Amino acid sequence: VQLQASGGGLVQAGDSLRLSCAASGLTFNTYAMGWFRQAPGEEREFVAAISRGGRTIDYADSVKGRFTISRDNAKNTVYLQMSSLKPEDTAVYYCAAQVPGRPMRVGAMFDYWGQGTLVTVSS
Repeated sequence: VQLQASGGGLVQAGDSLRLSCAASGLTFNTYAMGWFRQAPGEEREFVAAISRGGRTIDYADSVKGRFTISRDNAKNTVYLQMSSLKPEDTAVYYCAAQVPGRPMRVGAMFDYWGQGTLVTVSS
C-alpha cells in the first residue's frame, strides 16, 4: 500500500493550497481517508476525515470553515483544499487510510500512512 501526498509548499497568510493524496495497493473506495498534521515540536493532530463514500465528513474545529476534504474514488485520490491559511497551519500534513467503522479522529485507528507533505505559511 502506498499513499503519496503532494501539494505542500510555502505560502503567505490568507493564501490557499490544495493537497492531494494518491493511493495505490488498496481498494480505495472501501477505506475512509483522513488528513493529520504535525507541527514542529508538537504532537500529530487530526485535521479532517471522509468516509469511503464521502457522505460522512469531519473536521477539527481549528480548520472548520477554511478546509475542505473531498475524494475521487475513480482516481484513488483524496484532497484537502485549504483556504485562509494561517501561520499556525504550518506543519507536515499526512494522509491516512482506515478500515471503516473506527473513530476517524484517532490516528492510531488508521491502517496506512503517507510520507507527508510540508506546508509552511508565512505571516
